Amino acid sequence: MPGLAPAPDAPRIAVLIPCYNEEVAIGRVVASFRAALPGASVFVYDNNSQDRTREMARAAGALVRTETLQGKGHVVRRMFADIEADIYVLVDGDDTYEAAAAPRMVAKLVEERLDMVTGTRLSEIEAAYRPGHRLGNRLLTGMVRAIFGNRITDMLSGYRVFSRRFVKSFPALAAGFETETEFTVHALELMLPVGEVPTAYKERPAGSASKLRTIQDGWRILQAILGLVKREKPLPFFSWIGAGLLLLGLGLGLPVVWTFLETGLVPRLPTAVLAMGLVLLSFLAFACGLILDTVTRGRMEAKRTAYLAIPGPDFAVAAPAEARRAG
Repeated sequence: MPGLAPAPDAPRIAVLIPCYNEEVAIGRVVASFRAALPGASVFVYDNNSQDRTREMARAAGALVRTETLQGKGHVVRRMFADIEADIYVLVDGDDTYEAAAAPRMVAKLVEERLDMVTGTRLSEIEAAYRPGHRLGNRLLTGMVRAIFGNRITDMLSGYRVFSRRFVKSFPALAAGFETETEFTVHALELMLPVGEVPTAYKERPAGSASKLRTIQDGWRILQAILGLVKREKPLPFFSWIGAGLLLLGLGLGLPVVWTFLETGLVPRLPTAVLAMGLVLLSFLAFACGLILDTVTRGRMEAKRTAYLAIPGPDFAVAAPAEARRAG
């Protein structure tokens, strides 16, 4: 697909590339996105790289800035706060994503007036998308789909296109790779319009090493999902805890009650006390879920209000595949 040509009434597009030790790949990434989106501004945010990432990015024509707090989530928070544009293209700096798909993703966002378009990864190269990563993505994505809504297929993709409304109303609380989970849950919980575009996913260039640690980062993402469930779905979360405590309490207490009804005695007093405590805790969990559900609804209304406070796009839909330089 041909690159985007600038036009006076076109949206401002910013390409955001978080980087950490990507001197081998970053020059190629910047060049490919400048070719695919010639009217866009390309920003590289360096995250304490120990190599020549900054120099290579600057030589390729990117605007280079720095975020000292280590972690992708911190970089995303800084980029979203600093950059002013109408459309934001977020992509990793490892040269694994297809720059040629960016015009299609931008066009889909504009034509269908969406808030987030995800580049879903397609790859036949095992080294590019390892079986362990693929399985973990399916499990974690499936969990989020079951809890928050069945509207996404690749939750952990690092290739996204966002509207200004999304970027400027996104809380950005994550510190690391779990930021992709936050993107997805934020969009699904606020019922924002989202879409997907299949994109080729390729192997890293020779000499480049992945920063993703399968077990550690997978565990962090799972923790992030559980934290988001507790924060965004407190009633189901605490109801399941309460149900588990209630069943355990009844399992321990019913034999004691049955013995008391038959003999008038309570021979297992510690068991009776434990069962009573578990049942009380179960009702306390239910009560916490009800209270926090009210609080969460108020927070969701506040987030929705913040989202609606940002004006919608006013660029011409007739020319969705065009761009001008972002400020």
